[in-house]
Amino acid sequence: MPAPEPTPPQSSLPATAAHFGAHVLSAAAARACDIKAAVGGPPCVPSVPAPPAVSVPPPPAVSAPPPPAASLPAPPAVSVLAPPLVSVPVPPPPDTPTLAATPIADLERILRPNGLGTAGLSLIPREQLPTPSEPSEATAGGKPIPGLYHHQVAEPDPVRVEEVSRRIKSWALDEVSLYPEEWAEQFDGFSVGRYMVGCHPDAPTIGHLMIATRLMVAENAVDDCYCEDHGGSPVGLGERLLLAHTALDPVYTTEEYQAPWAKSLHADAPRRAYRSAMSYFGQAASASQTDRYRHDMARLHLGYLAEAAWAQLDHVPEVWEYLAMRQFNNFRPCPTITDTVGGYELPADLHAQSAMQKVIALAGNATTIVNDLYSYTKELDAPGRHLNLPVVIAEREGLSDRDAYLKSVDVHNDLMHDFESNAAALAAEYPVPTVQRFLRGVAAWVDGNHHWHQTNTYRYSLPDFW
Repeated sequence: MPAPEPTPPQSSLPATAAHFGAHVLSAAAARACDIKAAVGGPPCVPSVPAPPAVSVPPPPAVSAPPPPAASLPAPPAVSVLAPPLVSVPVPPPPDTPTLAATPIADLERILRPNGLGTAGLSLIPREQLPTPSEPSEATAGGKPIPGLYHHQVAEPDPVRVEEVSRRIKSWALDEVSLYPEEWAEQFDGFSVGRYMVGCHPDAPTIGHLMIATRLMVAENAVDDCYCEDHGGSPVGLGERLLLAHTALDPVYTTEEYQAPWAKSLHADAPRRAYRSAMSYFGQAASASQTDRYRHDMARLHLGYLAEAAWAQLDHVPEVWEYLAMRQFNNFRPCPTITDTVGGYELPADLHAQSAMQKVIALAGNATTIVNDLYSYTKELDAPGRHLNLPVVIAEREGLSDRDAYLKSVDVHNDLMHDFESNAAALAAEYPVPTVQRFLRGVAAWVDGNHHWHQTNTYRYSLPDFW
């Protein structure tokens, strides 16, 4: 008797798709009831058909060959490498930077759904995004790095940029006392409003943009004050990062010790910023989105610690070691919240797929090498030795500064091509609206990140290698 063959592995995609379909049907039914109530109709109870059962076929008889694994029909090709060609009219900004709902706002929410993959279902017309435009006077000096693979994008909406810039400065000064007056020029020169508006073109409101902007500013406060420019040091960094991380991931302890911990969250600017930004984020994000962000921030802090250890030892890592560190100490927490900022949610089981995790990691890696390349001359002019990819390649591979820099451009380009090819393959494998939208959002963040680095001439200038 021949030995029985193992049952073919069953794809998790049918179960995921069925779960997602039930969720969409439920949301659509609930929205229909909301709309009836909003226009004065009788109350109703959403009725949703049961999702199709997803069953696993029984194992074959010992003597029979195994049946073929279940497969889905191939979906139509979907492009995910450019942001969606839609924009949302900016509502008048509220007096306070919160997302608190009013009766009018609730009606607008019903008539302009932002939920799972509903970008095309809006009952309010959306204008098309402008085509890539000429740089503004303020950014005309910014030139892209020759040979760097990137996509040109439109200038960020100046109305949104101005309002986000106003609100974030008010938050930094009035709510969290983030910096002293003498740092004001640097804060303004960072141009965080332009940065976040450019990276999140599908954010439905200014309030959603502020979610990302506060987190970005808080992350930079930790980096500057704990690690680098403004009093940072590798000595004792682990303790400082751990205590700051508790502003994102709360401590649960006995009543006697809970109060001093809570008081510690106001002890310095980075912790105040983390606590406040995370509070705003938690009001808009689901529990799974919030936990996802905490996880990615733990990754970031782990990367900070590896770099600090090398600094204390005056050690230059191997190139592959440096790139491994950069997969943790990178921009990943920023694009991974693109669904929260967009007003929808990529379900946790889809976000956790290994292919999705790879795409997010590649996006973070590519955008971080962009930072290495554009900040190269800035870091050379700073005291001490700053590790970046060109410096590590020059040291470890015995190349000239110029050749090491140009090889770093090639590394970036390879990462970008890998990101795009893996994102396209993932979009084809998962024909789910939220997957498509999330991938477009991550791609938009990658492009917006490059545009901000290229055009921020206050912070960056290019080496004379061409």
